[in-house]
Amino acid sequence: MNKTRLEAFSDGVIAIIITIMVLELKAPHGNSWEDFRTLLSGFVSYGLSFVFIGIYWVNHHHLVHSVKRVTPRVMWANLHSLFWLSLIPLATDWMGENPFAQNPVALYGVATLMSGIAYLFLVWAIRDANKVTNLFGGTSTWFHKGNYSLVLYAMSIALAYVNTVISFAIFVAVAIMWLVPDRRFEKIVTESTKSSSK
Repeated sequence: MNKTRLEAFSDGVIAIIITIMVLELKAPHGNSWEDFRTLLSGFVSYGLSFVFIGIYWVNHHHLVHSVKRVTPRVMWANLHSLFWLSLIPLATDWMGENPFAQNPVALYGVATLMSGIAYLFLVWAIRDANKVTNLFGGTSTWFHKGNYSLVLYAMSIALAYVNTVISFAIFVAVAIMWLVPDRRFEKIVTESTKSSSK
């Protein structure tokens, strides 16, 4: 399998995940703003998950740009990543239906944590397949956003049984952290675009 097919399949699955999430939003029966308020928790959960899935889509795009060789291990690691992402709509719907309830917030934390771990496995598989220690140049280090995110997601699960507002704040904080562009990614994409245009 070439990397174009890997990316196309992943894009399709991610598009379906977002579609499933938005279909869970139901219009209120009444026509007043008070009726619309009943949708607020579901809409907030959807918005958070949309950003979460969007971050994975952008990073997956950048990751695939660094790939020269796709092995069966990479394909299975990619499917593993998509599996956990496909559970985000379930966690989103449950959290939206039960705002700030402990178990739904904890499940959302589990889904985000496992998605992050699965993405890390995908990065490792791609590194091994392409015989590189760092896909984005420079010295490989444990101190980066990916590992910080895993620690924060793990904390959000435990804190869901202490104060769910703190857990939700962690989800938002991680999303904001990832919205800040990583210059290493931009450099890889720019160089790849220049080389493909020659």
